[in-house]
Amino acid sequence: MPSNDADKNTAPPLPEPLRVAVADSHTHLDMQSGTVSEALAKAAAVGVTTVVQVGCDVRGSRWAADTAAEHEGVHAAVALHPNEAPRIVHGDPDGWSRQGARVAGGDSALDEALAEIDRLAALPHVLGVGETGLDHFRTGPEGMAAQERSFRAHIEIAKRHGKALVIHDREAHDDVLRVLKEEGAPERTVFHCYSGDADMARICAEHGYFMSFAGNVTFKNAQGLRDALAVAPLELVLVETDAPFLTPVPYRGRPNAPYLIPVTLRAMAAVRGIDEDAMATAVSANTARAFDY
Repeated sequence: MPSNDADKNTAPPLPEPLRVAVADSHTHLDMQSGTVSEALAKAAAVGVTTVVQVGCDVRGSRWAADTAAEHEGVHAAVALHPNEAPRIVHGDPDGWSRQGARVAGGDSALDEALAEIDRLAALPHVLGVGETGLDHFRTGPEGMAAQERSFRAHIEIAKRHGKALVIHDREAHDDVLRVLKEEGAPERTVFHCYSGDADMARICAEHGYFMSFAGNVTFKNAQGLRDALAVAPLELVLVETDAPFLTPVPYRGRPNAPYLIPVTLRAMAAVRGIDEDAMATAVSANTARAFDY
């Protein structure tokens, strides 16, 4: 019997393949074990033929753009994560961003980083600007101004380049909706790892925002997410892994990867009361529309 720790690091088995191919609308291949080619092959074996590789900082965004250029079936989104902007401005003395201790660079350093995101966003294989947005969970009041300034800049970049906006919204629903309203949302806006309730899903629907559901929609304590999925218009629903995070039940706590999309998609189909082929057909078309490929 392996210990629980060993089990936690063991990749879950391949699920039964989907009959209708779908896309993983949000993944972080650079944080997963194994090569990109291996990850894509495993995903394709179960019917996940497209992935959107998402950058969280300048280095990760360059990697996403390069990876999309090298691999058919990989599209890139580039951005400074909401938690990255305050670290650029104020520093990251505890090294939480996994880049070691970082010194405060001030507003000019944020401008420089945003200029690089702008440059990357112009590339043809970069289809999204994200993940950007607001995170009140990890950033305290001292970092809010930098976070909001960065979010507004990303909205402008997405609109100017005609790219999808990919939103990270953690415990910041009202503020995210407020900034989108103030700036004017891009034509295609995706709430990644949708975390709002059914009421917010109705607001997103009114504005035509896409809602992308991750493995946490399968968690026992996530009835609010399932309620949101139940009322979201089917033509605005996407599926994602956010891998290596948010692995769906029954593999919660183990490493996530794009090949586990079928587990989440089947759970989503059950919530909607439709068969998995209908769910897969919808999310496949929606993801292509959201990212314009």
